[in-house]
Amino acid sequence: MTDSIFSILVAEDEEAQRNALVRFLQKRGYTVFQAPDVRQALDLVKSEVTDLILTDFKMPGGTGLDLIREAKQISPETDVVVMTAYGNVADAVEMMKLGAYDFLTKPIDLDVLENLILRIREKHSLKAENKNLKETLERKYQLSGIISKSPEMEEVLNLAARVAPSKATVLIRGESGTGKELVARAIHYGSPRKAKPLITMNVAAFNEGTLESELFGHEKGSFTGASQQRTGRFEQADGGTLFIDEVGDIPLSVQVKLLRAIQFGSFERIGGNQQRHADVRIVAATHRNLEEMIRTGAFREDLFYRLNVVSVDIPPLRKRRTDIQALSDHFIRKFAGENGKPVTGISREAFDKLMKYEFPGNVRELQNLLERAVILCRGDLITTHDLPSLSPADPAGVFDPASLSEGYEKKLKEFETAMIREALRQSSGNQTAAARILGISERHLRSRLERLDLKK
Repeated sequence: MTDSIFSILVAEDEEAQRNALVRFLQKRGYTVFQAPDVRQALDLVKSEVTDLILTDFKMPGGTGLDLIREAKQISPETDVVVMTAYGNVADAVEMMKLGAYDFLTKPIDLDVLENLILRIREKHSLKAENKNLKETLERKYQLSGIISKSPEMEEVLNLAARVAPSKATVLIRGESGTGKELVARAIHYGSPRKAKPLITMNVAAFNEGTLESELFGHEKGSFTGASQQRTGRFEQADGGTLFIDEVGDIPLSVQVKLLRAIQFGSFERIGGNQQRHADVRIVAATHRNLEEMIRTGAFREDLFYRLNVVSVDIPPLRKRRTDIQALSDHFIRKFAGENGKPVTGISREAFDKLMKYEFPGNVRELQNLLERAVILCRGDLITTHDLPSLSPADPAGVFDPASLSEGYEKKLKEFETAMIREALRQSSGNQTAAARILGISERHLRSRLERLDLKK
């Protein structure tokens, strides 16, 4: 039995045929309206929610063409199926060009009609699912949904909210793990482009040879392995937003092409000679000091100014400690629900331990730490036994040059280890990309991995 949510309007001037169709549809559980002419059909479209119109081609007061034209203006989401005599098929095809979903020739084959309605219902269902998914994404990535209590982060979110509705290019700056991608998504979903694609790209995950193709695409046969045409991320983001993470890792050869694409909205695929155009808003992010890279010649100054129209600087977690409580509550609820654990909070001693820690990995490190703690927790409160060793001296000893208690060799080794691990994390384990992030050769990186016993 079909549910009664789906409603159908039968517009047919022949009473016997109209009644037969109405009875057939009602037996299958549909909500059915009926009209003998175009005027009454349009009145029903205005007064009732109608998912589908089954209309005869010729009726008193106008044709199916008149009905479809005006009905689509009143209710663009309503589908129209034209019922026509065999000799008027050409006219029915013309109506499909104007927005009709399909046509049926008379006498109507009821099995064909039923299958057609099922296809239309499936289309409506997919549209509804996509709409719900999009609304869920928008709610999830609203700026108001970002967990924050600190005045430092509130300032960041206020700036992001003001820039979101504009067309301005945004550069988000901050250490790894601070939530740069989350802010980028919130900017997109707070903009007029939210119905269009948000395409993300982490530069550090690609080597120099594939980066340009990933960004702008390539034509078939343009290089070894290019067995088919590929559309790049810039083109995929047409009408929407392209989020370029770790933009400071883009090599100079690709920086030139990105600058042109931002300036003029035009680009060429690798191996192609056709100028392509895309309307793309750029939101970029980096943890690097781009001004220093400009001074050393590693980053183009003109590209920097194109990207840095509005700069959003996210402070590290250690500089906004008032966020730790709110973030901890959120992550504990999240992971307890996902893992079916009865954990409701964290003990005072365990929380004090978190508050004294420097969090070099920022919010991402806190998230991973609490996921582990929830999984290991045996009661309803996370205790210090559920947390790993978090000596407050460890991160400070590594990253604070004024702290000399650890000694030169140990401090240097720990700092180098932390840098290499972070570069490998950002490059998803790709040693070539990690070496480029660190500004050293791949051979040098392999040597350091072996010396520091990091090969695993």
